[in-house]
Amino acid sequence: MATTTTITAKPQVQVNVPTQERIPLLDLHAQYHIIRDEARAAFDAIAESTAYAQGPAAKAFEEEFANWCGVKQCVSVNTGTSALHLALRCLDIGAGDEVITVPMTFIATAWAVYYVGATPVFVDIDPVRRTMDPAQLEKAITPRTKAIIPVHLYGQVADMAPILEIANRHGIPVIEDAAQAHGATYQGRKAGQHGLMACFSFYPGKNLGGLGEGGALVTHDKHLATRAAQLRNHAQSERYFHDEIGYNYRMDSIQAAMLSLKLKHLDEWNLARSFRAVRYKEMLQDLPITLPTKFEDSQSVYHCYVIESDRRDELREGFECSAD
Repeated sequence: MATTTTITAKPQVQVNVPTQERIPLLDLHAQYHIIRDEARAAFDAIAESTAYAQGPAAKAFEEEFANWCGVKQCVSVNTGTSALHLALRCLDIGAGDEVITVPMTFIATAWAVYYVGATPVFVDIDPVRRTMDPAQLEKAITPRTKAIIPVHLYGQVADMAPILEIANRHGIPVIEDAAQAHGATYQGRKAGQHGLMACFSFYPGKNLGGLGEGGALVTHDKHLATRAAQLRNHAQSERYFHDEIGYNYRMDSIQAAMLSLKLKHLDEWNLARSFRAVRYKEMLQDLPITLPTKFEDSQSVYHCYVIESDRRDELREGFECSAD
């Protein structure tokens, strides 16, 4: 039988934390069993076709995901990091340029900026929304600023209206880092519809995740999509004709097939996350911690339900926390 450690959060409030039983952040086994029969049929079809890399399955997923996001173009790639890299390459950003983003993000956001030789300029987050603070954005803009990358963190879309107003006034393109925000909305529009381009990750732990790595760049701009598609495939304008330096960023067909199957269930799975978030709030609201804020202009998809505590390390380690 698992033993428990008692954490005293405040007088007369105790939380019993199992020290041997681990609850998975995401039950990938349960997800797979929902689509297992269809997945096995899709695997067999791909194996029989031998179209393993950027084949018909990838093309089908691109069309499905673009429609689901409410955009015109989708370019599937091997990772979300690659999608960010291609977005910057499509804007010809390079050495001497600056790209404004936030420090509160996964490192891949900054990596993409470094990959093109540009310099990341960090704007702090709004402490409540936990995304780029529009009030601090304008003072970070310089003549060298060539793009702004707000990050939709933990499934919450950034406050895009003031960010876009500032960016448009300065003539600076906005790239959404939507790696954690598949289906999240802001002012009635999904993540991916706000900026010039948006980048998604399909790492297994994401709301929409594959059997391995995957990513996508979405946009309304056909020219940008065409260039991104060429860059991901060694910059080939036609077979064996390479117009510029390109990359092997293609999505494999197994990932595309899995993502297409999971996409059919994503709205339902996101809704289930929202229901869980409501339940978490009911159960945790009396504890001395800060819970995620629900915004009237947005619907988060709760990629993570992140609490804040002044006693983070003690909670994480499962040690007893006294009230004083």
